[in-house]
Amino acid sequence: MNFFRLIFVCTVLGFNISSSYAELNIEIIGGAESALPVAIVPFASQGVPVDIRNIINADLERSGYFKMMAEQGMPSRPSTPAEVDFNSWKGVGQNYLTIGRVNNNGGQYSVEFQLLDVYKGEQLLGYQINSSAADLRKTAHTISDMIFEKLTGKKGVFSGRIAYITSNSLGNKKWTYQLQVADADGVNPQTIATSNEPIMSPSWSPDGRQMAYVSFERKRAAIYVQTLATGARTRVAEFAGINGAPAWSPDSTRLALTLSKDGSPDIYVLNLATRALTKITNSLAIDTEPTWSPDGNNIVFTSGRGGKPQLYMASSQGGNEQRITFTGDYNARASFSPDGKYLAMVHGNGNNYRIGVMDMASRAINVLTSGPTDESPSFAPNGTMILYASRKGGAGFLSAVSLDGKMQQKLVFNSGEVREPAWSPVP
Repeated sequence: MNFFRLIFVCTVLGFNISSSYAELNIEIIGGAESALPVAIVPFASQGVPVDIRNIINADLERSGYFKMMAEQGMPSRPSTPAEVDFNSWKGVGQNYLTIGRVNNNGGQYSVEFQLLDVYKGEQLLGYQINSSAADLRKTAHTISDMIFEKLTGKKGVFSGRIAYITSNSLGNKKWTYQLQVADADGVNPQTIATSNEPIMSPSWSPDGRQMAYVSFERKRAAIYVQTLATGARTRVAEFAGINGAPAWSPDSTRLALTLSKDGSPDIYVLNLATRALTKITNSLAIDTEPTWSPDGNNIVFTSGRGGKPQLYMASSQGGNEQRITFTGDYNARASFSPDGKYLAMVHGNGNNYRIGVMDMASRAINVLTSGPTDESPSFAPNGTMILYASRKGGAGFLSAVSLDGKMQQKLVFNSGEVREPAWSPVP
C-alpha cells in the first residue's frame, strides 16, 4: 500500500464492505498486569428488562484494568451492605465488591448500588439513579464510569458512543453505505446517513451533537454537517475536485478540510458561520487528513511533499509548516489525545501498517499494534485507549489498544465488517 493508494482509493473511493446491524462481540486480547480483582454481584430485581450486572461487568472487563469474578464463584449474593460478609470475599481474593438493587416503580426504575472496599470493610461509592426502561443500559454504563473513575482516578468512557462506516452489497457491484453510531460497547447501532454512493470520514463535533462526513450521494464528493438529535443536515463544501477529511476545531466554529479546488489537494479551514475559507497549506504535493491540536493553535496533517507520506504541523492561521515525523517510511492519519500530549498515527514500514503514538514532548514514536493493515486511529475521550480499524485474513474489524499497548480488544460484528471508527469526545 502506498500513499496515493491510501488517500485516493481508501479515502475517496471508499470501501466495499458488508453491512451489519448486529451488536459487536468484544474479545479481550490483553490486560494490565496489575488488574484489580473486582466482583459485580447480580443486582436484586424483579421484572427488569436489562441485566444491569452483566453490562457493568462487561464494561469493566473490557477496559483491561480489572480482573472480573465469575458469578458461579461468588460465595454469596448480597444486595445490601448489611448482607455483606467481607471475610468471605477476602477468602476468594476480591479487592472490591459492587452490589445493587433495581426497583420497578410502575415502569420507572430506581437503580441503587454500592462499591465496597473488601479489605477495609467500607463503602467507597453509593448512589441511587432514576431511569426509564429505555435508559437502563445508559444507567448501567454510567455506573461503570463511576466505578472506573473511583478505582483508577481516570474518567470512564463506557457511556460514550462510536461512529463507523458500513456498507451492504446489493449485488451487481452495487452497494448501500451507512454512517452508524452505537454505544461504546457496540449495542444500539443507529443509522445516521444512508446512500448508494460512498460515505466516509466521520468526524464528531466537540460537544458530540453533530457529525461532519463526506458523501458522494450527488455523484461527487461533498462535506455535510448533520445534527444527530434531529437529522437536520447542511452541505458545507462541494467544490470542484476533492472535498474530504473534515475535522472540527475545538471551539466547534470551524472545519479543517482537504480541498483541491485550486489544483493540488491542500488544507483549508472553513468558518461554519460565514463560509469563509482560509488556505493553510500551499504545496504541489498532496496535503490531507488534518487534525486540530486541543488548544486550537495548530493543525497536523499528512503530506507527500518529502517524497513519502509524513506528518507535518502548521499554525491553524496558516504558515509555520514543519515536519514532525522522521521515523518510518510512512506516517499518516494523525489523531491527538485529549490533553494534546500524544499523537496517534498510522505508522508504516514496508507493507506493514501499524498504530503508533508519538510523545509530543520528545517526538519519540511507540508502536502499539502488530499490523499489517491497521488504520484510522481515534482516541477515547479519557485518552487511555485508541480505537482503530484493522484487517486480517480478509476480514475487517475494529480494535482498541491502550496508550501503553498492554491492553487490547478486538471488536467484531456478528456478520459483516466496519471501517473508519471515530470515538465521540463526550458521552
